[in-house]
Amino acid sequence: MTSKQRAYLKSLASKLDPVFQVGKSSLTPELTEAIGEFFNNNELIKVAVLKNCLDDPREIAQTVADRTHSQVVQVIGKKFVLYKPDKDKPKIQLPN
Repeated sequence: MTSKQRAYLKSLASKLDPVFQVGKSSLTPELTEAIGEFFNNNELIKVAVLKNCLDDPREIAQTVADRTHSQVVQVIGKKFVLYKPDKDKPKIQLPN
């Protein structure tokens, strides 16, 4: 992903609210599965890491990205954004 594409996705993500929250129990298989299923209808997702989670948000973001075959767009503080294009009909057209 180029820096121009990443910047475009960041601008789209700024309008999003976090859909999932990672809490005290950190990253559970159920949460990872729910995020993976959410990608069936959406290409861009924002996730919040709660204060009671002791794990590093960057590590959580990378782990979720690996498990859901998505890409980490950005990690800011305790929030991160993931992107996974739809294989059949991508909704988000990335700039070249």
